[in-house]
Amino acid sequence: MFAEKFAAYQKRHDELNKMMEDPEVASNPARLREITRELSDIEPLVDKYHEYERTSRALEHTLEIARDESDEEMRALARAEAEQLQAREEQLQAEMRLMLLPRDPRDDKDIYVEIRAGTGGEEAALFAADLYRMYTRYAERQGWKVSLLDENRTGLKGFKEVVFEIKGKGAFSRLKYESGVHRVQRVPLTEASGRIHTSTATVAVMAEVDDIEIDVRPEDIKTDIYHASGHGGQNVQKVATAVRLTHLPTGIVVQCQDERSQLQNRLRAMSILKARLYEIELEKQQREITESRRSQVGTGERAEKIRTYNYPQDRVTDHRIGLTVHNLPAILDGELDEIIDALVLADQTKKLQAAGIEVA
Repeated sequence: MFAEKFAAYQKRHDELNKMMEDPEVASNPARLREITRELSDIEPLVDKYHEYERTSRALEHTLEIARDESDEEMRALARAEAEQLQAREEQLQAEMRLMLLPRDPRDDKDIYVEIRAGTGGEEAALFAADLYRMYTRYAERQGWKVSLLDENRTGLKGFKEVVFEIKGKGAFSRLKYESGVHRVQRVPLTEASGRIHTSTATVAVMAEVDDIEIDVRPEDIKTDIYHASGHGGQNVQKVATAVRLTHLPTGIVVQCQDERSQLQNRLRAMSILKARLYEIELEKQQREITESRRSQVGTGERAEKIRTYNYPQDRVTDHRIGLTVHNLPAILDGELDEIIDALVLADQTKKLQAAGIEVA
């Protein structure tokens, strides 16, 4: 029973509050911060659990009245109230199940979206332009800001490639399911015989990368102090001011002797070291992003499709969840919530099942 998991959070919450009363904890700022942070994480779960318990008790009491009260009018009122309480209890259960899932830290991130024409030549490029408009219209409906970053247009106003940024709360949480191969079936503008063509475009949605914070631990640094030397190897200062820093985990060596004091040279050397470590970490992240993009979009072949936009039948089918929606013009105009909501629900259900949490 998922409620048992919340009972365990309640028990931990009580334990942490008891720890806060311990004088040893109160005198240890690091331990106090740790406990406070854990309490902050648990409190929303405990508050939800308390509301669930209150609602369950109220429902039980109301059902007793509906069953045992001799006055028919009171029984009718109790039955009506019990229906409302039962609906609220079910809603709380659904919310509690979702709260047990680990939250994707990227969900509130701004995003970069890349759309590239796949199989289908000029028609694929035109379809890429349609997808670009669809996502920009959806972003406008959400109140998000769209910025075009790069484009490679074709003669008929299609896109071989278009890259844009979407800034707004929850952008990644809503659009992360759009990554993959999208397929269109329609009669191209360039087709004189009226024959239906199948073309594709690839979409990649990536959460914006945070500024990387480089934390250099003092124990990872070997520091050497020496005399700054002038031209010809002569020592130009009697006081040792030059600084050499060696970052032991990576072997990076930085030295600075241009400043007039040891402190200034040390600060400059540390700044240079952090900049180099930043570049190493950034390059690593860029490789990971590249690999992520490759896994998202595949090769653009028709068989890898996640969604089909069929013009003759006025339908859009998402093949991952078997959902078919009609009214294709509205969807291409950015009315994507029905599809995205279904994808979110399917993803949440899958994660609940994987975590062994009962699904209503």
